[in-house]
Amino acid sequence: MRVVVIGAGVAGLALARGLLRKGHDVEVYEESPEPRTAGGSVSLWPGSTAILEELKVDWAGVGRRLETLESWAPDGRRLLTLDLTVPERRFGHPVVHVARSELVELLADGVPVTYGARAEHVVPERAEARLSDGRTVRGDVLVGADGRRSAVRSALWGADAATLSPWVTWQGFTTEPTLLTESGRAVMIAGRHGLCGLIPAGRGRLLWWFDVRSAPGRPFWAGDPHVVERLRERFGEWADPVPKVLASIADIDFFPHHRQPIPKVWGRGPTTLAGDAAHTMPPTMAQGANQALEDAWLLSRSIGDLRAYEKARSKVVRRPARLAATEATDMQRPIAGLLPDGLMTRIYTLLLRRYSNYLLTAP
Repeated sequence: MRVVVIGAGVAGLALARGLLRKGHDVEVYEESPEPRTAGGSVSLWPGSTAILEELKVDWAGVGRRLETLESWAPDGRRLLTLDLTVPERRFGHPVVHVARSELVELLADGVPVTYGARAEHVVPERAEARLSDGRTVRGDVLVGADGRRSAVRSALWGADAATLSPWVTWQGFTTEPTLLTESGRAVMIAGRHGLCGLIPAGRGRLLWWFDVRSAPGRPFWAGDPHVVERLRERFGEWADPVPKVLASIADIDFFPHHRQPIPKVWGRGPTTLAGDAAHTMPPTMAQGANQALEDAWLLSRSIGDLRAYEKARSKVVRRPARLAATEATDMQRPIAGLLPDGLMTRIYTLLLRRYSNYLLTAP
Protein backbone atom coordinates (compact mmCIF):
# COMPACT_ATOMS: atom_id res chain seq x y z
CA MET A 1 0.00 0.00 0.00
CA ARG A 2 1.03 3.61 -0.47
CA VAL A 3 0.86 5.36 2.89
CA VAL A 4 1.27 9.11 3.40
CA VAL A 5 2.29 10.09 6.93
CA ILE A 6 1.96 13.71 8.03
CA GLY A 7 4.38 14.39 10.89
CA ALA A 8 7.85 13.09 11.70
CA GLY A 9 7.69 12.79 15.47
CA VAL A 10 7.90 9.53 17.42
CA ALA A 11 4.55 8.20 16.14
CA GLY A 12 5.08 9.10 12.49
CA LEU A 13 8.65 7.84 12.27
CA ALA A 14 7.95 4.60 14.14
CA LEU A 15 4.93 3.93 11.93
CA ALA A 16 6.89 4.63 8.75
CA ARG A 17 9.70 2.39 9.93
CA GLY A 18 7.29 -0.45 10.71
CA LEU A 19 5.45 -0.12 7.39
CA LEU A 20 8.69 -0.04 5.39
CA ARG A 21 9.80 -3.24 7.09
CA LYS A 22 6.54 -4.83 5.90
CA GLY A 23 7.11 -3.78 2.31
CA HIS A 24 4.75 -0.80 2.04
CA ASP A 25 5.50 2.39 0.10
CA VAL A 26 5.74 5.21 2.68
CA GLU A 27 6.17 8.97 2.38
CA VAL A 28 6.59 11.20 5.47
CA TYR A 29 6.03 14.96 5.38
CA GLU A 30 7.09 17.18 8.26
CA GLU A 31 6.24 20.84 8.86
CA SER A 32 9.53 21.61 10.63
CA PRO A 33 12.48 22.46 8.36
CA GLU A 34 14.61 19.91 10.25
CA PRO A 35 14.10 16.89 12.53
CA ARG A 36 11.77 17.60 15.48
CA THR A 37 13.91 17.22 18.58
CA ALA A 38 12.15 19.56 21.01
CA GLY A 39 11.55 18.25 24.51
CA GLY A 40 13.79 16.69 27.10
CA SER A 41 13.77 12.92 27.37
CA VAL A 42 11.22 10.14 27.69
CA SER A 43 10.75 7.06 29.87
CA LEU A 44 9.96 3.98 27.80
CA TRP A 45 8.20 1.07 29.48
CA PRO A 46 8.62 -2.62 28.54
CA GLY A 47 6.02 -2.56 25.75
CA SER A 48 7.85 0.30 24.07
CA THR A 49 11.34 -1.16 24.39
CA ALA A 50 9.94 -4.39 22.92
CA ILE A 51 8.53 -2.41 19.99
CA LEU A 52 11.88 -0.65 19.47
CA GLU A 53 13.54 -4.07 19.36
CA GLU A 54 11.10 -5.17 16.62
CA LEU A 55 11.89 -1.97 14.71
CA LYS A 56 15.65 -2.66 15.03
CA VAL A 57 16.19 0.53 17.03
CA ASP A 58 19.09 0.11 19.44
CA TRP A 59 18.68 2.51 22.37
CA ALA A 60 21.58 1.05 24.37
CA GLY A 61 24.18 3.53 23.15
CA VAL A 62 22.15 6.59 24.12
CA GLY A 63 19.66 5.70 26.86
CA ARG A 64 19.80 4.63 30.50
CA ARG A 65 18.17 1.50 31.90
CA LEU A 66 16.11 2.30 35.00
CA GLU A 67 15.94 -0.02 38.00
CA THR A 68 13.87 1.97 40.51
CA LEU A 69 11.33 4.77 40.58
CA GLU A 70 11.41 6.55 43.94
CA SER A 71 9.11 9.04 45.64
CA TRP A 72 10.75 11.40 48.16
CA ALA A 73 9.51 14.03 50.56
CA PRO A 74 11.05 17.50 50.04
CA ASP A 75 13.44 16.86 52.97
CA GLY A 76 14.83 13.76 51.21
CA ARG A 77 12.92 11.06 53.11
CA ARG A 78 12.12 8.11 50.87
CA LEU A 79 8.38 7.50 50.79
CA LEU A 80 8.13 4.78 48.15
CA THR A 81 10.33 2.73 45.83
CA LEU A 82 8.97 0.92 42.77
CA ASP A 83 11.21 -1.94 41.65
CA LEU A 84 11.32 -1.57 37.86
CA THR A 85 13.23 -4.83 37.46
CA VAL A 86 9.95 -6.62 38.31
CA PRO A 87 8.14 -5.58 35.09
CA GLU A 88 11.43 -6.12 33.22
CA ARG A 89 11.48 -9.76 34.36
CA ARG A 90 7.72 -10.14 33.89
CA PHE A 91 7.64 -8.83 30.32
CA GLY A 92 11.17 -9.57 29.18
CA HIS A 93 12.09 -5.99 28.31
CA PRO A 94 13.60 -3.16 30.41
CA VAL A 95 12.40 0.30 31.38
CA VAL A 96 14.73 2.87 29.82
CA HIS A 97 15.10 6.63 29.69
CA VAL A 98 16.36 8.29 26.51
CA ALA A 99 16.66 11.83 25.17
CA ARG A 100 13.80 12.56 22.77
CA SER A 101 16.20 14.01 20.19
CA GLU A 102 18.19 10.78 20.15
CA LEU A 103 15.08 8.61 19.96
CA VAL A 104 13.85 10.63 16.96
CA GLU A 105 17.27 10.33 15.32
CA LEU A 106 17.28 6.55 15.76
CA LEU A 107 13.73 6.16 14.44
CA ALA A 108 14.44 8.41 11.43
CA ASP A 109 17.41 6.35 10.23
CA GLY A 110 16.50 5.00 6.77
CA VAL A 111 13.03 6.65 6.71
CA PRO A 112 12.26 8.99 3.76
CA VAL A 113 11.18 12.32 5.26
CA THR A 114 10.46 15.56 3.42
CA TYR A 115 11.05 18.46 5.82
CA GLY A 116 9.57 21.94 5.55
CA ALA A 117 6.33 20.53 4.10
CA ARG A 118 3.32 21.67 6.11
CA ALA A 119 -0.09 20.15 5.45
CA GLU A 120 -2.38 23.09 4.64
CA HIS A 121 -5.52 21.35 3.45
CA VAL A 122 -6.56 17.74 4.05
CA VAL A 123 -9.31 15.76 2.33
CA PRO A 124 -9.80 12.69 4.55
CA GLU A 125 -12.12 10.88 2.13
CA ARG A 126 -9.40 10.85 -0.55
CA ALA A 127 -6.35 10.39 1.71
CA GLU A 128 -5.13 13.63 0.24
CA ALA A 129 -3.15 16.59 1.58
CA ARG A 130 -2.10 19.84 -0.06
CA LEU A 131 1.32 20.92 1.19
CA SER A 132 2.74 24.38 1.81
CA ASP A 133 5.00 24.07 -1.25
CA GLY A 134 1.95 23.70 -3.52
CA ARG A 135 2.15 19.96 -4.03
CA THR A 136 -0.79 17.65 -3.43
CA VAL A 137 0.03 14.19 -2.10
CA ARG A 138 -2.28 11.16 -2.05
CA GLY A 139 -2.06 7.66 -0.76
CA ASP A 140 -4.11 4.54 -0.20
CA VAL A 141 -3.97 5.63 3.45
CA LEU A 142 -3.25 9.00 5.08
CA VAL A 143 -2.08 9.11 8.71
CA GLY A 144 -2.03 12.31 10.75
CA ALA A 145 0.85 12.04 13.19
CA ASP A 146 1.35 15.79 13.30
CA GLY A 147 1.06 16.43 17.01
CA ARG A 148 -1.27 18.36 19.27
CA ARG A 149 -2.05 21.06 16.68
CA SER A 150 -2.72 18.45 14.00
CA ALA A 151 -3.99 19.70 10.62
CA VAL A 152 -5.25 16.20 9.84
CA ARG A 153 -7.23 16.02 13.10
CA SER A 154 -8.76 19.42 12.36
CA ALA A 155 -10.00 18.10 9.01
CA LEU A 156 -11.46 15.05 10.76
CA TRP A 157 -12.74 16.42 14.07
CA GLY A 158 -13.10 20.15 13.55
CA ALA A 159 -12.19 22.50 16.40
CA ASP A 160 -9.47 21.49 18.86
CA ALA A 161 -11.19 20.04 21.95
CA ALA A 162 -8.05 20.03 24.12
CA THR A 163 -8.08 22.15 27.28
CA LEU A 164 -5.31 23.44 29.50
CA SER A 165 -4.62 21.57 32.73
CA PRO A 166 -3.95 23.49 35.97
CA TRP A 167 -0.29 22.37 35.78
CA VAL A 168 2.73 23.29 33.66
CA THR A 169 6.23 21.85 33.33
CA TRP A 170 9.60 23.57 33.21
CA GLN A 171 12.42 21.19 32.25
CA GLY A 172 15.93 20.75 30.95
CA PHE A 173 19.14 18.75 31.28
CA THR A 174 22.10 19.18 33.58
CA THR A 175 25.53 17.66 33.09
CA GLU A 176 26.56 18.68 36.59
CA PRO A 177 27.46 15.39 38.35
CA THR A 178 24.91 14.28 40.97
CA LEU A 179 24.24 11.13 42.98
CA LEU A 180 21.64 10.14 40.37
CA THR A 181 23.34 10.95 37.05
CA GLU A 182 25.10 7.62 36.53
CA SER A 183 22.55 5.55 38.44
CA GLY A 184 19.46 3.61 37.38
CA ARG A 185 17.24 5.57 39.79
CA ALA A 186 14.40 7.90 38.82
CA VAL A 187 13.20 10.23 41.60
CA MET A 188 10.07 12.33 42.02
CA ILE A 189 9.71 14.79 44.92
CA ALA A 190 6.25 16.21 45.60
CA GLY A 191 5.60 19.04 48.02
CA ARG A 192 3.54 22.13 48.71
CA HIS A 193 5.18 24.12 45.92
CA GLY A 194 4.86 21.46 43.21
CA LEU A 195 6.90 18.53 41.97
CA CYS A 196 10.53 17.99 41.00
CA GLY A 197 11.50 15.02 38.85
CA LEU A 198 15.04 13.76 38.28
CA ILE A 199 15.93 10.95 35.83
CA PRO A 200 19.32 9.94 34.35
CA ALA A 201 19.18 10.23 30.55
CA GLY A 202 22.53 8.69 29.58
CA ARG A 203 25.74 10.30 28.35
CA GLY A 204 26.29 12.11 31.64
CA ARG A 205 22.95 13.94 31.56
CA LEU A 206 20.23 14.22 34.17
CA LEU A 207 16.76 15.29 33.09
CA TRP A 208 15.15 17.61 35.63
CA TRP A 209 11.67 19.02 35.59
CA PHE A 210 9.48 21.12 37.86
CA ASP A 211 5.69 20.94 37.71
CA VAL A 212 3.91 23.96 39.16
CA ARG A 213 0.23 24.75 39.48
CA SER A 214 -1.10 27.34 37.06
CA ALA A 215 -4.12 29.61 37.03
CA PRO A 216 -6.89 28.16 34.80
CA GLY A 217 -6.15 29.06 31.18
CA ARG A 218 -3.06 31.08 32.14
CA PRO A 219 0.18 29.04 31.97
CA PHE A 220 2.25 29.87 35.03
CA TRP A 221 5.25 32.14 34.37
CA ALA A 222 4.91 31.74 30.60
CA GLY A 223 7.26 34.26 29.01
CA ASP A 224 8.69 35.33 32.37
CA PRO A 225 12.42 36.09 31.95
CA HIS A 226 12.95 35.43 35.67
CA VAL A 227 11.52 31.90 35.73
CA VAL A 228 14.78 30.31 36.94
CA GLU A 229 14.90 32.68 39.91
CA ARG A 230 11.27 31.82 40.68
CA LEU A 231 12.02 28.10 40.62
CA ARG A 232 14.98 28.64 42.95
CA GLU A 233 12.77 30.56 45.36
CA ARG A 234 10.21 27.75 45.44
CA PHE A 235 12.42 24.67 45.43
CA GLY A 236 15.85 25.88 46.54
CA GLU A 237 15.58 24.41 50.07
CA TRP A 238 14.57 20.93 48.96
CA ALA A 239 16.89 17.96 49.47
CA ASP A 240 20.02 17.32 47.42
CA PRO A 241 20.48 17.23 44.51
CA VAL A 242 17.69 19.76 43.88
CA PRO A 243 19.72 22.88 44.90
CA LYS A 244 22.63 21.68 42.77
CA VAL A 245 20.34 21.19 39.78
CA LEU A 246 18.78 24.63 40.24
CA ALA A 247 22.19 26.24 40.42
CA SER A 248 23.23 24.61 37.14
CA ILE A 249 20.25 25.69 34.99
CA ALA A 250 21.32 27.37 31.76
CA ASP A 251 18.62 26.43 29.24
CA ILE A 252 14.99 25.81 30.15
CA ASP A 253 11.92 24.64 28.22
CA PHE A 254 8.27 25.33 29.00
CA PHE A 255 5.42 22.85 28.43
CA PRO A 256 1.79 23.51 29.35
CA HIS A 257 -0.27 20.40 30.12
CA HIS A 258 -3.26 19.63 27.89
CA ARG A 259 -6.18 17.24 28.23
CA GLN A 260 -8.00 15.96 25.18
CA PRO A 261 -11.16 13.85 24.85
CA ILE A 262 -10.43 10.58 23.03
CA PRO A 263 -13.30 9.32 20.85
CA LYS A 264 -13.77 5.69 19.83
CA VAL A 265 -13.38 6.52 16.14
CA TRP A 266 -10.45 8.74 15.17
CA GLY A 267 -10.63 8.78 11.40
CA ARG A 268 -12.82 8.68 8.33
CA GLY A 269 -12.45 6.65 5.18
CA PRO A 270 -8.78 5.99 4.39
CA THR A 271 -7.54 8.56 6.94
CA THR A 272 -6.64 8.07 10.60
CA LEU A 273 -4.52 9.53 13.40
CA ALA A 274 -1.60 8.47 15.59
CA GLY A 275 0.27 9.87 18.58
CA ASP A 276 -0.56 13.25 20.13
CA ALA A 277 -2.80 14.09 17.18
CA ALA A 278 -5.20 11.46 18.54
CA HIS A 279 -4.59 11.56 22.28
CA THR A 280 -2.74 14.50 23.78
CA MET A 281 -2.38 13.97 27.53
CA PRO A 282 -0.42 15.52 30.42
CA PRO A 283 3.10 14.10 30.86
CA THR A 284 2.49 13.04 34.47
CA MET A 285 2.23 9.31 33.67
CA ALA A 286 5.16 9.37 31.20
CA GLN A 287 2.91 7.84 28.54
CA GLY A 288 3.02 10.21 25.54
CA ALA A 289 5.90 8.59 23.65
CA ASN A 290 4.87 5.12 24.83
CA GLN A 291 1.35 5.46 23.45
CA ALA A 292 2.76 6.88 20.21
CA LEU A 293 4.92 3.77 19.79
CA GLU A 294 1.94 1.55 20.60
CA ASP A 295 -0.09 3.33 17.89
CA ALA A 296 2.68 2.79 15.37
CA TRP A 297 3.09 -0.88 16.27
CA LEU A 298 -0.61 -1.71 15.95
CA LEU A 299 -1.31 0.48 12.92
CA SER A 300 1.56 -1.06 10.96
CA ARG A 301 -0.26 -4.39 11.45
CA SER A 302 -3.76 -3.00 10.84
CA ILE A 303 -3.16 -0.68 7.91
CA GLY A 304 -5.92 -2.44 5.96
CA ASP A 305 -8.55 -1.94 8.72
CA LEU A 306 -8.20 1.53 10.22
CA ARG A 307 -11.41 1.41 12.26
CA ALA A 308 -10.29 -1.81 13.97
CA TYR A 309 -6.98 -0.09 14.84
CA GLU A 310 -8.82 2.93 16.27
CA LYS A 311 -11.21 0.81 18.31
CA ALA A 312 -8.42 -1.27 19.84
CA ARG A 313 -6.20 1.71 20.59
CA SER A 314 -8.89 4.04 21.93
CA LYS A 315 -9.92 1.41 24.47
CA VAL A 316 -6.38 1.11 25.80
CA VAL A 317 -5.11 4.69 25.53
CA ARG A 318 -8.05 6.14 27.47
CA ARG A 319 -6.78 4.41 30.63
CA PRO A 320 -3.45 6.28 31.00
CA ALA A 321 -5.01 9.45 29.60
CA ARG A 322 -7.66 9.51 32.31
CA LEU A 323 -5.13 8.87 35.06
CA ALA A 324 -2.68 11.43 33.65
CA ALA A 325 -5.48 14.01 33.59
CA THR A 326 -5.81 13.73 37.37
CA GLU A 327 -2.20 14.99 37.70
CA ALA A 328 -2.00 12.56 40.65
CA THR A 329 1.80 12.46 40.73
CA ASP A 330 1.92 16.22 41.26
CA MET A 331 -0.02 16.06 44.50
CA GLN A 332 1.73 16.72 47.80
CA ARG A 333 0.50 13.51 49.44
CA PRO A 334 0.18 10.82 46.75
CA ILE A 335 -1.91 7.82 47.85
CA ALA A 336 0.91 5.59 46.65
CA GLY A 337 3.07 6.78 49.53
CA LEU A 338 0.70 5.10 51.98
CA LEU A 339 1.08 1.62 50.46
CA PRO A 340 3.96 -0.88 50.79
CA ASP A 341 6.64 -0.83 48.11
CA GLY A 342 6.00 -4.41 47.02
CA LEU A 343 2.27 -3.89 46.59
CA MET A 344 2.79 -0.69 44.61
CA THR A 345 5.32 -2.42 42.34
CA ARG A 346 2.78 -5.17 41.66
CA ILE A 347 0.01 -2.64 40.95
CA TYR A 348 2.25 -0.66 38.62
CA THR A 349 3.29 -3.78 36.74
CA LEU A 350 -0.37 -4.68 36.21
CA LEU A 351 -1.12 -1.14 35.02
CA LEU A 352 1.67 -1.29 32.44
CA ARG A 353 0.01 -4.29 30.84
CA ARG A 354 -3.36 -2.52 30.75
CA TYR A 355 -1.71 0.49 29.09
CA SER A 356 -0.21 -1.56 26.25
CA ASN A 357 -1.75 -3.30 23.25
CA TYR A 358 1.62 -4.96 22.77
CA LEU A 359 1.80 -6.41 26.29
CA LEU A 360 -1.87 -7.40 26.21
CA THR A 361 -1.07 -9.71 23.32
CA ALA A 362 2.17 -11.03 24.83
CA PRO A 363 2.18 -14.47 26.53
